[in-house]
Amino acid sequence: MTSLTSLLWVLVGVVVVVRAGFDSINPDLVVKSCDRTIDLTSQLVKMNHKLSLENKGQGAVKSFLFSIDPALSEKVAHVGATVGSSDKTYLRITETKVQSDLDKSFWRIDLKSALASGSTTSLTVEVSLGGALEMFPAAISQKEKQLVRFIGNLYTFLPYPVVSQTTKVELASSNLESYTKTKPVSLSDSTITYGPFRDRPAFSSGELIVHGENNAPMLVITNLIRVVELSMWGNIAIEETVDVVHKGASLKGSFSRYEFQRESSGVSSVKNFKTLLPAAAKDVYYRDDIGNISTSHMKVMDDAVELDLRPRFPLFGGWKTHYVVGYNVPSYEYLFYKGDVHVLNMRVIDHIFDDMLLENVELKIILPEGVTDLKLDTPFPMKRDEDSKHYTYLDTTGRTVVYLRSNQLLTESHIQDFQLQFNYPHRTMLCEPLLLVGAFMLLYLLAIIYVRLDFAITVDEGAEARMKVQ
Repeated sequence: MTSLTSLLWVLVGVVVVVRAGFDSINPDLVVKSCDRTIDLTSQLVKMNHKLSLENKGQGAVKSFLFSIDPALSEKVAHVGATVGSSDKTYLRITETKVQSDLDKSFWRIDLKSALASGSTTSLTVEVSLGGALEMFPAAISQKEKQLVRFIGNLYTFLPYPVVSQTTKVELASSNLESYTKTKPVSLSDSTITYGPFRDRPAFSSGELIVHGENNAPMLVITNLIRVVELSMWGNIAIEETVDVVHKGASLKGSFSRYEFQRESSGVSSVKNFKTLLPAAAKDVYYRDDIGNISTSHMKVMDDAVELDLRPRFPLFGGWKTHYVVGYNVPSYEYLFYKGDVHVLNMRVIDHIFDDMLLENVELKIILPEGVTDLKLDTPFPMKRDEDSKHYTYLDTTGRTVVYLRSNQLLTESHIQDFQLQFNYPHRTMLCEPLLLVGAFMLLYLLAIIYVRLDFAITVDEGAEARMKVQ
């Protein structure tokens, strides 16, 4: 009986802990105004929400909840919040759950300062969606233009009542096939404006469909393997293996090189894209399975090295390419130390092309031989696999390899730095030179022994005769 009672108390404790991890919707918060902009000019759907919050309760509020339509929640790549117009301050965001609405996605945004009773505050919330555009039709000929369709929510899907809201949709082209005409609505060139809508309840829902031309590159990086090899002799070698797929409307029929040379053909294809490397990058190479691709161009700028990558063939919808980019950078720009404690501060991913979308990222960090006490800090959640060993010239115990993976959608907003701290005694750097010196000394010793001693097993008759004469 006692054991059963103890088990019940444990279960109650677990339930309490689980419930403590949930957030609740504050009924005292009201959104006075919401100006939303939906950018459909690229393959990423970018939503910008300018919110004005009012606290109608008695106590101060330190955070509020942001939510998005459940139909789009699986396509969310990034959510960010800022305060201020010129000098922006980034607010802390944490993905959370609300027990009364487990079927919805929520993000808790901590305010810069507590919102007192009767006060208002303004902030901006930005959301990036990947794969939210539908190619419609799904297949086109080489001469046709690419049409896309976006299906979303006409209203902002917030957990609080909204007094006034407007929605502005920015299109990639003025060539518009159809769009939702819920009044009030106006169309001006390539911009659709909805609203203002008054006194909308929490979690308002209304269908928004926009169908129009969009020939922007729909390039998606399905797999990126980034290898960072650190040398304590002043160099960091970086190599990226990239798999890119054009996820636009598939090419219907065969490809004609003659038609492609005409300006009106293949407008949705991708002929080249620009990658930005660090300003200190040198010894840059760009190759695929066949070999080096000489049609690429490199431009050295003040703050970066621009690499214009041109695949061997244009990329149409459904086509893909595989290539490798590598370069060296000096370690003093990214490696900092005090005594034997070192910190490597580098980017998890780099700028590959504009409006990029990554589905899978693998990061391998090869450290020098003899490192200990590793401590890793990543800017966003990544799965860390078990460390392995990498062997190269003059290695004895092997170099430690830190292996990180991410399967979530990543965009340019995820170009952030990771910090890897480790201990490395500087005297360990003498091991390889001493090993070389020892190897050469052993080689010379063997040469001396070989020259000085006679290992012949035949009789030298001349030497025997000389001994008799003596």
